[in-house]
Amino acid sequence: MQRVVAATLLLRWIADLRDAAVALAQIMAKGRASARAPLKLPVMRILGIESSCDETGVALVQTTGEALPRLLSHALYSQIDMHQAYGGVVPELASRDHIRRVLPLTRQVLAEAGATLADIDVVAYTRGPGLAGALLVGSGVACALAASLGKPVLGVHHLEGHLLSPFLSADPPEFPFIALLVSGGHTQLMRVDGVGRYALLGETIDDAAGEAFDKSAKLMGLPYPGGPGLSRLAEQGNPAAYKLPRPLLHSGDLDFSFAGLKTAVLTQSQKIGPAAHTEGTTERADLAASTQAAIVEVLVKKSMNALKTSGMKRLVVAGGVGANRELRAQLNAACAKAQVRVHYPELHLCTDNGAMIAMAAAMRLQAGAQQAEARYSFDVKPRWPLHELA
Repeated sequence: MQRVVAATLLLRWIADLRDAAVALAQIMAKGRASARAPLKLPVMRILGIESSCDETGVALVQTTGEALPRLLSHALYSQIDMHQAYGGVVPELASRDHIRRVLPLTRQVLAEAGATLADIDVVAYTRGPGLAGALLVGSGVACALAASLGKPVLGVHHLEGHLLSPFLSADPPEFPFIALLVSGGHTQLMRVDGVGRYALLGETIDDAAGEAFDKSAKLMGLPYPGGPGLSRLAEQGNPAAYKLPRPLLHSGDLDFSFAGLKTAVLTQSQKIGPAAHTEGTTERADLAASTQAAIVEVLVKKSMNALKTSGMKRLVVAGGVGANRELRAQLNAACAKAQVRVHYPELHLCTDNGAMIAMAAAMRLQAGAQQAEARYSFDVKPRWPLHELA
């Protein structure tokens, strides 16, 4: 009984603290009507904070009129070393580490850009999807910082950040285009006609491409995160050594499925025996190469089918798997043959980062797709399909 009472009092205290913070923010926002209105500044600086999973990212971008936003500086801290001991991301540890990293990274970004807190016009943050606790860290810091500065905030969809990240490259795309979004647990093909104008063409019905890389790598005894390790190992192997399935390759639609491939890798590794997960063996390298070949072939052929059926002549590849060398090589070759332009994010911006969040916020503001507001109460969306983005 005492525990129930204590828990109830704790919940009431948290609620009171939240209400007090909201009330304080509202008081600070009085007289700042301009912060609620759409921003039409000739020059605007947006601070972006990313904390959806196991990487803490902060960045500062600048817009000048309707010109493409420019990245001023960014900083990223990866938690890979911390999570390796557990073979995957531990949400509680991820959240705690975000708390430690986000403010030092913010100071670093401002210093490198030669800016101060007073130079920030909007604070953007990842609202979802992602790990709930990790998202709460970034959103809480962003809203508190904005409230203290009297500046508006803007919550950004994590996948839209990836989708628009190629606009940060030296060869930015132009609308409209077909997008292959291969990030973490997401594999999607989309038609993109402009900022906020997205039509889903196909998506995975089970495991995503990134999950297929990581789970297959684990079956081969590769350390977390397995995908990059599998790709490096594949460079030493024969991609035709083992016949692995290409799920839904001839399905007639643009959906994906990679769960069956993972099962086939498991079956093949059991046939090979200990050599399948022993460092330095030919069998292990061949299995890695054959696995990568199966994933890449499906991604390339589905992407080219999407371009053909839509009549588009421009492809954008975004997300962590977009850094895969073999995928880029085959897409480059296929697109050159079909006379299609293909665009990628810079390699260091393929994984989660603050630059893509700041960029997405800036482009949404420019396009009038969203307004930054001085509302400092917040919620996060751990599950948030991109097609639900208003």
